[in-house]
Amino acid sequence: MFSKIEVNGDGACDLYTWLKAEQGDGADITWNFEKFLVDRTGHVVKRYPPQTTPEKVAEDLPALLGEPPTGRRPADDKPLAPR
Repeated sequence: MFSKIEVNGDGACDLYTWLKAEQGDGADITWNFEKFLVDRTGHVVKRYPPQTTPEKVAEDLPALLGEPPTGRRPADDKPLAPR
């Protein structure tokens, strides 16, 4: 089970303290849907505001992974459907 954690302030979870510091500005997380993109070596590449959709984040993945965008899921080769 998951429990509520703090993401800002003195009681902030170590993961979120690290994410904010690695992103560069250390600014507080503004809302619970703020997102961080972390590369395969553990570097925080980008921070997204809460209103950023997962689809918008996904647009940054091919460049990060060094792969051309295909618009298809590798596992089942079905076209990605907008939600």
